[in-house]
Amino acid sequence: MIIKKAEYIISAVKTEQYPEPTRPDLAVSGRSNVGKSSLINKFLSRKKLAKTARTPGKTQTINFFNINDEWYLVDLPGYGYAKVSKQTKDQWGKMMNTYFRTRSTLKGVLQLVDIRHPPTEDDRNMVNMLWEAGIPVLIIATKVDKISKGQRPKHLKIIADSLNLEDWKLILPFSIEDGTGFEELHDAVENILWGDVFEDNENQGKEE
Repeated sequence: MIIKKAEYIISAVKTEQYPEPTRPDLAVSGRSNVGKSSLINKFLSRKKLAKTARTPGKTQTINFFNINDEWYLVDLPGYGYAKVSKQTKDQWGKMMNTYFRTRSTLKGVLQLVDIRHPPTEDDRNMVNMLWEAGIPVLIIATKVDKISKGQRPKHLKIIADSLNLEDWKLILPFSIEDGTGFEELHDAVENILWGDVFEDNENQGKEE
């Protein structure tokens, strides 16, 4: 996939603020500090399109970006930041749940987790919410440069077991520092948007 155009469109909190559903959406989800904005910028080959906040929990809206005049990349609020009030967390949860259940053009979600740590309860809740809504999910393990190559399978297996994935190889390792997973992510995004290769992943965890 070649990114020729990437531009911010709108920040939304209500369905009436979403762009018209004339193109497919691909959303990016993950807890605060997982490297979501950095991954988006790396993927799009833009330095500051998605803003990287010094203080976690700053992204409080659903942000839409126009990609190639063909599809929307959707940056969801980071979750799980302890200093955010419960009321704010509940509002974010309702906002994202509404988006997942009403956006007919949503093709899939890139769900980010930090390879160095087991998934949190918030991570598991997010993945389960997506599966229950019938939305395909690609789990991406970020910051893999922080773990030696020999130790990565062990960490990926911990993530897979926690999220009820059948195989840790379904997880895409990614690093903005050394480029691990960059080409694979582009291929995966193209398949999510225009292909049907996610049928196996879509049904993960539903037997639990």
